[in-house]
Amino acid sequence: MTDAYVLDYVRTPRGKGSAKGAMHGVSPLAALVLLENALVERTGLDPARVEDVTIGNSAQVGDQGANIARTSVLLAGWGDGVPGVTVNRFCASGADAVAQTAARIRGGDLGLAVAGGVESVSRVPMFADGGPLWSDPDVVRRAGSVHMGIAADLNATVDGFTRGQIDAYGVETQAKAVRAWHEGFFDRSVIPVDGFAHDELVRPGTTMETLAALPPAFAGLGASGQDAIALAAHPEVGEIQHRHTVGTSPALADAAALLLLGSAAASQRLGLPVRARVVASATTSTDPVIMLTAGQSAVERVLARAGLRAGDIDVFEFAEAFGALCLRFRRDLGAGPERMNPNGGTIAMGHAFGATGAILVGQCIDELERRDGRYGVAAVSAAAGLGVAVLLERVRP
Repeated sequence: MTDAYVLDYVRTPRGKGSAKGAMHGVSPLAALVLLENALVERTGLDPARVEDVTIGNSAQVGDQGANIARTSVLLAGWGDGVPGVTVNRFCASGADAVAQTAARIRGGDLGLAVAGGVESVSRVPMFADGGPLWSDPDVVRRAGSVHMGIAADLNATVDGFTRGQIDAYGVETQAKAVRAWHEGFFDRSVIPVDGFAHDELVRPGTTMETLAALPPAFAGLGASGQDAIALAAHPEVGEIQHRHTVGTSPALADAAALLLLGSAAASQRLGLPVRARVVASATTSTDPVIMLTAGQSAVERVLARAGLRAGDIDVFEFAEAFGALCLRFRRDLGAGPERMNPNGGTIAMGHAFGATGAILVGQCIDELERRDGRYGVAAVSAAAGLGVAVLLERVRP
């Protein structure tokens, strides 16, 4: 058994997931090729040495279809000998790509590989793959497949988080993101795209007053039948209180991210320093109606697997799958604002489904280096009650 290390990390800025967004004119394939070229330029890597490329993506149709991982390495000129595979664990796909790749390095199947994710929501809309979990009423009913926003409001109701508490979290994450961008915390890793170099969704000046003026985002969806599905699984709740708005929900985004991973031997051959060790990962699942608690349970599992406690972790990068789930995470793991999403999260900067987990892993490493920390965890909750967590240990020079 060998250790798996992260050698480098790059990402695009996150653009609004709409036709008016700054990344809409950039195909997801082009975004991956851009980052693959950036890895080569930054590291001096001979891409022919890369033994596999694993890309997370949650809607593998249209511009994201036909194994975009393999297509991207062909267009990047990495040679015919570099394989590629595209994986789908919904919103946790990018984190899962990193976890799978690290596991293969630890097992000796790979020495040097690339993992990451991509999503262009503006070009390939959410649910565009038309799978039965989204489109077949019988499957939706039998599986308990509610919309993520309904699951978020169900969790808020169960945990008793108020609209004011949830709004306060939304204000906090925006302020953190504004500060982090202003202080240049993301400059090392963000690769500009056609002059676009900043996460587009950050909203400076967000206040409790501006968020209080927003209507509940999912009350209409709940009234259309989604609340009934959720309450059939959880009748003890009685009534779902719709407390999330667009200001406390993850904003849809377009983005891509890549990490270069390898063994110690590969690092030495390349002359590249290692930045972090991938200690362990965990994949969990839970009730598909409650759904969004699985990211937290994955964190709890990976910590137990490594013999660590929440107090040992310097940085938690937890995908902001709605404000209430972040409040629950903070309450249960004692992860205060200085350790959990210290530079803002997906509510502020955007959620690019397949790319988000990879962004969080890389962002966690950047922040560990910035604060001279040791351990970090990146985790994502995904549709159908899935969760993935990746535990990292910074390697000091």
